Amino acid sequence: MDLLNNNIKKKGSDFTILGKETVHGGYGAGTLNLDNMSAVFIDIEAGEAFVDMGAMHARSEVEKGIKFLPNKEEVPNGKPYWLVWITVDNTEEGPYYAGVAACELTVDRSIRRGYKSLPEHVNKMDKSLKRNIIVDHMDEKSKLVLGKFLSEFNKEMWDLSNQKLRDDLSVS
Repeated sequence: MDLLNNNIKKKGSDFTILGKETVHGGYGAGTLNLDNMSAVFIDIEAGEAFVDMGAMHARSEVEKGIKFLPNKEEVPNGKPYWLVWITVDNTEEGPYYAGVAACELTVDRSIRRGYKSLPEHVNKMDKSLKRNIIVDHMDEKSKLVLGKFLSEFNKEMWDLSNQKLRDDLSVS
C-alpha cells in the first residue's frame, strides 16, 4: 500500500494522515505501528488547532522545557491545552479519521511546570489506535475548533469519517 502523506506546516510539524499497514509475523510481533497517528493540539485560549508530531515522544513545542507534574493543583496558572490523538484508517472509498481521543494538559512557562496525566495520555493514545471517538469531555469551543480543523484539513476524509465524530464535533 502506498503512503498517502499530506503535510501541513503548522508550527513546524508534519501531519501524517496515513501510514503503511504492517503485518508482523515473527520478529517485531506485537509492536505498534504509529505511522497512521498524529497529534493535534488545541490551544483553548487562542481557539487554534495545530499539528505537532513531537508529541509522539513528549517533545512537542508545548511540552519542551516543561517538567510535568501529576497533580493539577501544583500548576494553578497553567495555560490549558487539549492534545488530541488522531488515527487515520483507509476504506475502499479512501482514508478517514478513524480514532480521535483528547486529553488535557496545562503549561505554566513562567515556572517551567505543567500538568498532565501520563496514564491518561497513554490510554487515550491506545483508544485512538483502537478506533474510538472520545471527545465528550472537551469544552464546546474546543470541539468546534477541532471539527473545523479536521474538516478543512481534508474534506473527503471528514465526510468518510464516522457520523459520531462529526456529530460530537458539531460540524456539518
